[in-house]
Amino acid sequence: MPPPPALNTLPIIDRLIGTYKLWHEIVQHLPKTSRFTLGAKIDSTFVEVIELIFTAGNLPKDKKLPYVQKAVSRFDLLKFFLQIAWLIKSLDNKKYLAISEPLNEIGKMLGGWHRNLLKETSPELNREKK
Repeated sequence: MPPPPALNTLPIIDRLIGTYKLWHEIVQHLPKTSRFTLGAKIDSTFVEVIELIFTAGNLPKDKKLPYVQKAVSRFDLLKFFLQIAWLIKSLDNKKYLAISEPLNEIGKMLGGWHRNLLKETSPELNREKK
């Protein structure tokens, strides 16, 4: 069977999906004591971030900000949960570093998108343009 056609997605979505694939490989190696608790929470938060960013990317510009703001919040929570997994030694240094590097890049992309939306939707800026 041929692979499905490529999705027309944002670069941040492509990066998120690639990082989620990496997470999907890592989660299988978590200790059972963490895999079905913290690992499952990280997984569901990851999927929620992907969903929020995908939704925001397909909305009109004036409707994007609440979704991007929630994605930023959930993304921070995702990184927090990953840090806990590392602190309790469910994730070793190598795996934590491997997932942290692309997440840092995604965070920069998401932060830039959020700042741009804030500038574009700021009431003060909109008054100055008129």
